[in-house]
Amino acid sequence: MSGHLEALCLRVPQGFASRLRVALYNILGLRAGRPIRMERGRIRRCTQIVIGNNNAFSAGWQLWPMDAEQAGVRIRIGNDNYFNRDVFIDACGLIEIGDENQFGPGVYVTDSNHRHGPGVVGKRASMDIGRVKIGDGCWIGARAVILKDVELGDRCVVGAGAVVTKSFPADSVIVGVPGRLRETKAGSAR
Repeated sequence: MSGHLEALCLRVPQGFASRLRVALYNILGLRAGRPIRMERGRIRRCTQIVIGNNNAFSAGWQLWPMDAEQAGVRIRIGNDNYFNRDVFIDACGLIEIGDENQFGPGVYVTDSNHRHGPGVVGKRASMDIGRVKIGDGCWIGARAVILKDVELGDRCVVGAGAVVTKSFPADSVIVGVPGRLRETKAGSAR
């Protein structure tokens, strides 16, 4: 009995709020498949985001294209992905995420960084813009960071807290700061 009461009191209202949220974002230009679950989070520039089918975003997510006009897409997400709490996708160029990926809590993905050097400080620091591509079937551990110009092949595993600064081929297991190849899933250690 308590399971039914919990579902009625907790899940049903959150599911309804999620459907309303997705409907509003679609009105604002988001191109999202179905079904999509989006708990509380933040989004901007909906017209620059495309999301496939069967994706779930837990509370605290942010889809954050650069706040500038652009006719194209800055964030492209495939099908059947799960984004745990507080995942932040920060796109100035293009971030592409394939199908059937899992993102742990607090993952940060960005395709840009601020330039630095003599006389370049604060708001005058322009952006170096690149891209990020994450293949299919990847598992990105809690609090991992994926930086500009990284491409992860299919079925990669990124360990919790890793900072990925370069690309890795399919089936890689990536750990550490900066991220390095621990092994391939076929078992060969590096």
